[in-house]
Amino acid sequence: MRIIHLNYPNHLKTEENLGPLSMALGFFDGVHKGHQRVIGEAIKQAGEKNIKSAVMTFDPHPSLVLGGRKEEVFYITPLQQKMEILKDLGVDVCFIVRFTSEFAQLTPDQFIQYFIKDLNVVHVTAGFDFSFGNFGKGNMGTLEQCSEGMFGVTTIPKQEDGQEKISSTRIRSLLKDGDVEQVCRLLGRPFQIVGTVVNGDKRGRTIGFPTANVEPEIGTFVPGRGVYAVRIQVQEMLYDGVCNIGFKPTFNNPDVKKLTVEVYIFDFNKDIYGEEVRVEWHQRIRDEQKFSGIEELKAQIQRDKETAIRFFETLK
Repeated sequence: MRIIHLNYPNHLKTEENLGPLSMALGFFDGVHKGHQRVIGEAIKQAGEKNIKSAVMTFDPHPSLVLGGRKEEVFYITPLQQKMEILKDLGVDVCFIVRFTSEFAQLTPDQFIQYFIKDLNVVHVTAGFDFSFGNFGKGNMGTLEQCSEGMFGVTTIPKQEDGQEKISSTRIRSLLKDGDVEQVCRLLGRPFQIVGTVVNGDKRGRTIGFPTANVEPEIGTFVPGRGVYAVRIQVQEMLYDGVCNIGFKPTFNNPDVKKLTVEVYIFDFNKDIYGEEVRVEWHQRIRDEQKFSGIEELKAQIQRDKETAIRFFETLK
């Protein structure tokens, strides 16, 4: 997949002639099943027209620019992971448009001229609620009205699961609650985070359950506190495990609020400090809890391990 960065007003031209394009428009955080329907239609139109498929997405999140947010925005799929998913879906070209205050002030007509017509887009696909241009004045009706016969438009209706819209907002809410099984269903794949294994307090190895302390990439949305059945990719190999997200109340000072992501990897004894790993979240096992002592904690971890093993056996 060819990745092209565009920046208004200076960098709007591509270095090569890509030919006519069928393009999906959207921010696509999560690239969930609703997004996949939009992208899949753009790819289908490209196949029918014998042209390249494209996706146009934006970076950073528009709320950082439009909403004046000071705090960090947490992504379901950070940009690099989003690119990997789009490539796996079979997209030929991805345009990443830098979302700035100047870009946000473009009129709908200007957006259409610079980012559709000038890029030789002959078909546009987006969701029914896609908006663009200054104050979001442009919508799918605007695209159709302004096409002037230069490009076709396909509007994808609301995609539902359980009579509720599939949306990034819904997925974030489910992640916060730790409902990773439902998230996996809405994404059509396991929810993942990428992080680096860092030094922890090494207490796990002293009680017979060594853990990998994973520091997630900045801006990654981490599921709510609790214990989960996970899979972790280490050096291209995938291992089953149990992950605790929380503040380790059995050992830590309650006044110290440092959230940790610790994975006990089954049948694994390598030293992997500094390694980049990928954690897949499959099932929430229980809440994080405080134990009266180490023996009670060890017994519970063993039960969690057995629960996770039974769960992964159902996936075979």
